[in-house]
Amino acid sequence: MPTMETNSFNVILLSLAESAIAFYLFPHVFPAGTLTSFFLIFSLVNFGVLGFYILIIYPFFRSPLRHLPQPRRGFWPIIGHGLVMFKRPPGEAHLKMMKDVDNDGVIFFRGFFHTDRLLLTNPATIADVLVHRSYDFEKPQWVRTFLRQFLGDGLLMTEGDEHKHQRKQIMPAFSFRHIKELYPVFWAKSIELCEVTKAELWDKPDKVLEIGHFSTQVTMDIIGLAGLGRDIGSLRNSDDELIKNYEEILEPTAEKAIYFVCHLLFPPSVMHALPWKLNERVKVTTSNLKRICREFVVEKKSRMKVESQESVDILSILIRSNTFSDDGLVDQLLTFLAAGHETTSSAFTWATHLLSIHPEAQARLRTELYENIADPKALSEPSFDIAGLLESLPYLNAVCNETLRLYPTIPVSSRVAIRDTTISGQFIPKGTQSFVVPWAMNRNPKLWGADSEKFRPERWIDAETGRATMNGGADSNYSFLTFLHGPRSCIGEKFARAELRALVAAFVGNFEMQMANPDEKIKVGGTITSKPVQGMRLRLTPVEWGSGGHMAKMG
Repeated sequence: MPTMETNSFNVILLSLAESAIAFYLFPHVFPAGTLTSFFLIFSLVNFGVLGFYILIIYPFFRSPLRHLPQPRRGFWPIIGHGLVMFKRPPGEAHLKMMKDVDNDGVIFFRGFFHTDRLLLTNPATIADVLVHRSYDFEKPQWVRTFLRQFLGDGLLMTEGDEHKHQRKQIMPAFSFRHIKELYPVFWAKSIELCEVTKAELWDKPDKVLEIGHFSTQVTMDIIGLAGLGRDIGSLRNSDDELIKNYEEILEPTAEKAIYFVCHLLFPPSVMHALPWKLNERVKVTTSNLKRICREFVVEKKSRMKVESQESVDILSILIRSNTFSDDGLVDQLLTFLAAGHETTSSAFTWATHLLSIHPEAQARLRTELYENIADPKALSEPSFDIAGLLESLPYLNAVCNETLRLYPTIPVSSRVAIRDTTISGQFIPKGTQSFVVPWAMNRNPKLWGADSEKFRPERWIDAETGRATMNGGADSNYSFLTFLHGPRSCIGEKFARAELRALVAAFVGNFEMQMANPDEKIKVGGTITSKPVQGMRLRLTPVEWGSGGHMAKMG
């Protein structure tokens, strides 16, 4: 079906033609009318007919998708199934659809104003959208407009040929060899996190900390070193400006969730005109972030003129490519600083939660670490193959994989067909929005079994060999969507996985973790990313790195 803008333009043209015909050719039929009054009357009638067609005729009698399986409950006139966008945790309502509706990979439901929406539910349909026909689908325009405020026109926001070009230029920074070289950085910062945490606990009788803030600091420091070639030092500076701005943007509040959804319902011009305090805060924080990134670019270019050897950080690689203007470099930095720290920060926070409520898994992981790492300081030595060691530990990798499965950083994603296309043989009209929901796919019992929503790291370990597996027992790689797949998959997946391994290993080896309140029910919120609504308060007991899994608690 044509877009709303096209339909409105056509209605106006039709109304002009009808009013002119009525006024000039049939004055005896409408003797008292003026050209303006004719136009207003015909516009009112035509828009009424268009509204009736859009709300009733097309979705219920003309849409080629109307015969697909659809949920029986949750539909409201005009609203459709649009309320699923407000349900928390994000993606949970989609998971319920997958469980309740018998389907062959596609579920049809209706959004606001009865617009066609598709939920993709099996590996075949997911593969079509993300891989086989990936350039038939793009992120919705309103999502890109909203995110562009924070991320500029970086890799995440571009589409088509521009995206292919940018990804090709950036890919060398995320090669396997480069990630291996960064492991010592990941480990050094992970150890620094433990030292800072112990210092913070010194004056706290209850030994309780909100781990989310420290998680953000350490991942920002890591992306600073890997992305900019400089130590931002936020772990040692609790008032860091960069951290404050990102924490303000990403804090999961109800107001921000409403603000995000309003951008779906109203055009940017209307949203920006509203006397909403959040509008002003968005302007301030995004302005601050762009200024900081511009300072980083200027500083980096000056340093590169006097550096004796070529740096391998992301910004240096982009500058040497000579394909990005200063504004383009700022856009890429905005993207990598945000996505590069938030992915692992969120995953690490959820890992500490899962291990806190599963003490047996925590103890097993600590035993594995102590048996394989006699001295954590030795991992920092240049000759030590830290990448080979951490990637070879089955239970460490199982815990990380299971965390990423249960708590994907981006729980809900969507794509819009930019031309008529197909998904697994089903005709998809241009403009149809399809939902790819990592939260739901990663927890779908049809793909992961009856215990799909339980934390069970063992699913990632082969029972016969004791080695780590790549699919967690699922039949398809498309059952795990945390990093998506295909040309639009997360370019920093290997980076994030390596970083998470180091952080989890160092932290579990140095602390025994419990929830500050064992009865607390952690609520998952956030607008784009999944974060704990009230933070993650843990009771931490420092332990001395030992061997054989025996913990020696420090006084």
